[in-house]
Amino acid sequence: MKLLTTIKNNIPNAITCLNLLCGSLAIIVAFKTFDTMLWGLQGYQWAFVLIALAAVADFADGLVARLLHAVSPLGAELDSLSDCVSFGLAPAIILYNVMVAAGCPSWMCYATMLIPVFGALRLARFNVDTNQTTTFTGLPIPANAIFWIGFIHYYAVHHTISPWVVLALIVVMSLLMVCNLRMFSLKMHGFSLKESYRQCVLLLGAITFLALAGVAGLACIIIFYVVLSLIFKEKE
Repeated sequence: MKLLTTIKNNIPNAITCLNLLCGSLAIIVAFKTFDTMLWGLQGYQWAFVLIALAAVADFADGLVARLLHAVSPLGAELDSLSDCVSFGLAPAIILYNVMVAAGCPSWMCYATMLIPVFGALRLARFNVDTNQTTTFTGLPIPANAIFWIGFIHYYAVHHTISPWVVLALIVVMSLLMVCNLRMFSLKMHGFSLKESYRQCVLLLGAITFLALAGVAGLACIIIFYVVLSLIFKEKE
């Protein structure tokens, strides 16, 4: 019985480790940025797929932990460590390699390391802040990863974007993760439009951006999310 209980309590942690594994693999394939790999996808595209799989695992571990009543402080810490790799370091490494391929100055390429640094600060603050339940303080690190997937997808094709613009985005997105802006949770509050109107507006915007811009629309979705949080800031 004790063995079964131990196995049950560690199932969520095993799923969290899958998150970390996918993020680590994304970093490896990111260094094969424009090499054609399995099924005709290039290295950076496979990195996107692996980050998406990490996001699925990140969602599933919490869900399974609640279903099995196996929520633990260890699981919370492991989740943050995994998120820092999958949604902080992995997007930064992909961006770094794309910037190198685009001929950006070396020092600008190294500026991508601001992303995991500020991502780690964001996660650490989240772990000690008991007020971030229905709202967030600063941009959540998974949302940061979604932005960079959309932007990098566009940037990998259009190298004409100024390196200074990329550098400015790195700084702005990094600061957004540690700013004091209150951002609404993406979770729907039942079927009440009154309670979930912000989420509904964001969902409609997301559908529109994806329909118009495809993968690059992911970056627009996160910008829209930030704008909505600014608009509805007084109502939090």
